Amino acid sequence: MLDFFSEVRADLELAEQHIRTIVQSRDPLLTQTSMHLLNAGGKRLRPAFALLASRFYNDCLEKILPLAVALELIHMASLVHDDVVDDSMIRRGTPTVKANWGNKISMHTGDYLFAKSLVLISQYENPIIAKVLAETSVKMCEGEIHQISTSYSSYQSWRDYFYRIERKTALLIAASCQLGAVAAGAREKEYKALRRYGHQLGMAFQITDDILDIVADQRLLGKPIGGDLRQGIMTMPVIYALEKSTRRERLRQLVEIPHKTDEQIHEAIELIKEAGGVEFAFNASLKYLEKAKNNLTQLPDKPVKETFYQIADFIGIRRF
Repeated sequence: MLDFFSEVRADLELAEQHIRTIVQSRDPLLTQTSMHLLNAGGKRLRPAFALLASRFYNDCLEKILPLAVALELIHMASLVHDDVVDDSMIRRGTPTVKANWGNKISMHTGDYLFAKSLVLISQYENPIIAKVLAETSVKMCEGEIHQISTSYSSYQSWRDYFYRIERKTALLIAASCQLGAVAAGAREKEYKALRRYGHQLGMAFQITDDILDIVADQRLLGKPIGGDLRQGIMTMPVIYALEKSTRRERLRQLVEIPHKTDEQIHEAIELIKEAGGVEFAFNASLKYLEKAKNNLTQLPDKPVKETFYQIADFIGIRRF
């Protein structure tokens, strides 16, 4: 568990226990696949954000726990579906559900986890919670379809890129920060500030993922580097390099190859680095993080505020 989550460590452990309970099914295979994904680990960022946001207003865990668990289930469902779409065999250093059980079982496991999240959300009377999560889920699907439809196309605009990463990553983190505060009784001005914080943090998080796919230590990352290049996903460093590289046409040829060799991946990575794609993305991430932190001035002066500053700083330097 990341150090700055120590404030909600006990709550996160309880959330983990609840996830393990709620994914149990009368069908042993569904239980097995769900538990396999859960046991692979993860940062549990989304429930942590909800729990931390609630600390500004209310320490009643009973109000927040179903939401925190639902957020992680939605995220887990998206990961299972992503692994099918991306043909991914390894996640977090562990074989994926797809690798062990195939596409059909994976898709139904993802659907099952998402449905379980709906059961939890139905406990809330505040319509904002269901509305935000429904809208977020729709946009996440739109982001996935956009990514699939533009795969291996090297002529993507910055607008395409930001549309995709907002929907795939930023919106669920934004919802986590916002809804943790909503469930705890925050005022509109304050939960909107937390939503903006989460949105900008989520954008930075995905840009950092783009960088790590090129430069990370594979052992820390838990999956092979160059994965986005293999899948034809145009990340920020790639789009920048396609604009600025003196060998942009060679890079364009490489990124559009459907089945790349390790040598071609390595060549593409070197061209991206030489063009300054990594540095450009790193600076863009830092700008988003500064914007995220600026929103915190609108929140109550409670100890948890410092934790939100620390999270933003961590995103800027993370290596996994």
